Amino acid sequence: MGPADFLIHLLSFAAPALAVAALVALAARFLLPRGAGAPGWWASFAINSAAGIAVLAGGLWLGGRDGLMGTYAALVGVVATCQWLAGRGWRRG
Repeated sequence: MGPADFLIHLLSFAAPALAVAALVALAARFLLPRGAGAPGWWASFAINSAAGIAVLAGGLWLGGRDGLMGTYAALVGVVATCQWLAGRGWRRG
């Protein structure tokens, strides 16, 4: 496998995490009130992306292969939780 093929495989592996991170960060920007100290769009995207890629890597390690539905369900749950924590959702009533 050459470097170009490796890069394509790596980006294809990370694509679901990046897509979910971007959609959640954008939706939070428009749907949730912006609290004091909440991170900006890029910071939310970076935090959500890192958490999502970690979940996908954990699912690959635990499941032995990529693309398990349980991994994708965990991806959505973890990214949503990270967005809630970054936006200080527990302080809203």
